[in-house]
Amino acid sequence: MNGKLQVEMSWWGMNGLHGTAGHPAGMEEKVKRIAENGFDGINAFVPPLEESGRWKELLEQYGLAYSVNAYPTCLTDMAEFLEKAAAFGKVRYINAQVMKPFLTGDSALELLSGIDALSRQAGIPVYIETHRGTITQDLIRTAQFLESLPSLELTIDYSHYVVAGELHTVSPEAEALLQSLLPNASSIHTRISNGEQIQIDPGEAGAHPMLPHFARWWESAMRHWRQAERNENDCFPVVIELGPAPYAITLDESGSRTTEISDRWAQSLYLKKLVQQLWDKSSL
Repeated sequence: MNGKLQVEMSWWGMNGLHGTAGHPAGMEEKVKRIAENGFDGINAFVPPLEESGRWKELLEQYGLAYSVNAYPTCLTDMAEFLEKAAAFGKVRYINAQVMKPFLTGDSALELLSGIDALSRQAGIPVYIETHRGTITQDLIRTAQFLESLPSLELTIDYSHYVVAGELHTVSPEAEALLQSLLPNASSIHTRISNGEQIQIDPGEAGAHPMLPHFARWWESAMRHWRQAERNENDCFPVVIELGPAPYAITLDESGSRTTEISDRWAQSLYLKKLVQQLWDKSSL
C-alpha cells in the first residue's frame, strides 16, 4: 500500500482558541503552533494578493502543506476559483462545498461532472464535501449521484449526515448508505455529531458513544483509499476541523455565545492522534 497520511489543521478552527492553546492571535503564531504540534498542513483559503507572499514564506519556513476551501454555485465560480488557486501556486487540493442545495437530477449531475472536468483540466484536485446546505446535503441523493458519477471524489464529513438524520443510533439502512460513499473518499474532515448537535466533545479518552461510529467510518475510508493504486508521494488529507463558537456548543446560549463548554484545542490534538492511530490500523 503506497501513499501517506496528511493531517491538516483547519485555519477556521484556530479562531478563538482558549484553554491549552492560549490565545494565538497573530498569523505566524498560529502557523507556528500548528507546525510545532505535529500537523502536516493547513486547510484555509486562497490568500488575497497582498498576503500571498507572507503565506508562502510561512508555509515554506514551517514545512506545511496547504489546501483551500471553495464555495461555488456554478461552473463559472469554480473556473474562476481554480484560476486563483493556480496563481497562488501552493494549493495541494480544493475542498468544495457546492452551494446549490436544491439542485437535483440531471442538473446536479451536470454541475458535479463539470466541476470534475475543470479540476482535471487545471491539474488541481477538487473534492466535493458532504455538507448540510450544499448539493450533497442529502445522504440518499449523494449516494445516487455516485451511481452516475462513480469516480466523483468526496471529502467525507459525516457529522452533517448524523445531525441531519438525528442518528442517535446508526441503523443498518443508514450504515449501508454511509458505507457506500466511503470508496469515493479522497479526504476526511473530523467532527463528531451526537445526532442533536453538529459538534460535540468526545472526551479526553474518546468515551463518547458516537466516537466508535466515526472512527469506523474514518478507518474504512482510509482502507478504501489505500487499496487503490497509489504513488509513494500521494497523500490522504484529514482535516481536524472543529469550528469556533457559536459553531461549538457554548455555556451562554442565551447571551453572547462565546464561552465554549470544552477545550477545542485539546480536542483537536486528541483527534489528530486518533486519526494517526486509525491510519496505522488501516494498513493491517
